[in-house]
Amino acid sequence: MTLTDWSGVLVTLWLLFAVYAAGHALLSRRDPRTAWGWIAVCWLFPFAGPALYFLFGVNRIRTRALRLGMEARVRGPAGALHEDDVRNRLGNGEAIPMWLEELARTADRLTDLPLLGGNRIEPLHCGEQAYPRMLAAIEDAKASIELATYIFDNDATGLRFVDALACAKERGVGVRVLIDGFGQHYSLRPITGELRRRGIDYAVFNPLRLLPPSLHLNLRNHRKLLLVDGQVGFTGGMNIGRRHMVSAGGASAPAVDVQFEIHGPVLAQLAQVFADDWRLCGKPAPPRPPPSPVAARPGASCRVLTDGPNEDFDHLAMVIQAAISAARREVLIMTPYFLPPNEMIAELQAAALRGVEVQVILPEKNNLPFVHWATRNMLGELLRFGVRVWYQPLPFCHSKLFVVDGAYAQIGTANLDPRSLKLNFELAVEIYDRAFAQTLSTHFNAVRSKSREVSLEEITGRPLPARLRDALFWLFSPYL
Repeated sequence: MTLTDWSGVLVTLWLLFAVYAAGHALLSRRDPRTAWGWIAVCWLFPFAGPALYFLFGVNRIRTRALRLGMEARVRGPAGALHEDDVRNRLGNGEAIPMWLEELARTADRLTDLPLLGGNRIEPLHCGEQAYPRMLAAIEDAKASIELATYIFDNDATGLRFVDALACAKERGVGVRVLIDGFGQHYSLRPITGELRRRGIDYAVFNPLRLLPPSLHLNLRNHRKLLLVDGQVGFTGGMNIGRRHMVSAGGASAPAVDVQFEIHGPVLAQLAQVFADDWRLCGKPAPPRPPPSPVAARPGASCRVLTDGPNEDFDHLAMVIQAAISAARREVLIMTPYFLPPNEMIAELQAAALRGVEVQVILPEKNNLPFVHWATRNMLGELLRFGVRVWYQPLPFCHSKLFVVDGAYAQIGTANLDPRSLKLNFELAVEIYDRAFAQTLSTHFNAVRSKSREVSLEEITGRPLPARLRDALFWLFSPYL
């Protein structure tokens, strides 16, 4: 064959690959901006574009879920989950007001899970409070331990957890550990080597590998969850490692965070989340522990919200937007990464315009500076409509809190950015309880008192080089 013939063959192959990859992106991507981006890559970069799409753009997690029969979820009719009067109470026994009842119906339809009363939730600040309680629960375990985390550092703190898990295994406790395939590489020597050496049953979610190729930087399991004997659970934004030991000075760049200890019937919903992720890793479904009994005294009404690039896509964003829309008095947001979708920005603007006090606390100095820059490009859209924003000084705050009107709260793992709301597998617990919501409001106000408010003049008065830099990173915000 002549050079011209070979050129024709290559052009034909490129066209076939580009048409197939672009067509796949067009049919499978739910976000038009993402679809356009991948279609452009497939056409503009011969061979490399389609290859990049099939390596990084295809949602193989959804395919695996379909193969395991995990997406067969039927939605019930509106109001089907309102038969049990327990779920219609705030923590103090007060009936859920109508505006919150409408919010509850939104999550009813999205999750097909009921609100469960009789739960108790306690905030634990930083590793100094959270880790001793988590380790104590592991040491007291009698039947089962299920631990899921995004980052499990191979440091002194991480090894303390490995030791406790290994001791529990030696006592005959069923121990299961799930670690994200990308997050495990935050340590130069992944902790999985220690888990294997100690004989602990573990799974890696969507691991990175060359053969067969699986190099996903996206589709991360960002959930953090510890469940012990079906009686106590922990969730929040905190990973496992000395990075969260703030006052002890154990980390070079400490991260303030809040973890939550949970008791009550909602633990059964958290256990189902772990079981689903465990099965997605090719592991057999873990045995279900006996359900935690409903507390004799009134407790918080709670429900688990899951989000990810599967059948749960956009669920968390829709519930948050419904809560903002329902707010009558105040919306409090604390998050390390703040790049909300346009729909959520519109809800925040509308809430501020109708007189709701919308307040957002962000880190003054972010551990991901490009996210901070992108955020500054869009803050003016909120400030000019009356949303108030504060910058919290160091140490870096990794906490994720959402409170509405001192009666409704969300805790969990998700940030308000495209990675959490579109790409990651995330976990949240919605809580209908005035006492708990007001506890978080008190913490929010204490943090705000030490923070500085950001003015519209500060944002609009940035020098031209800073505005160009911020706009450039904002342009890539769907992929940050």
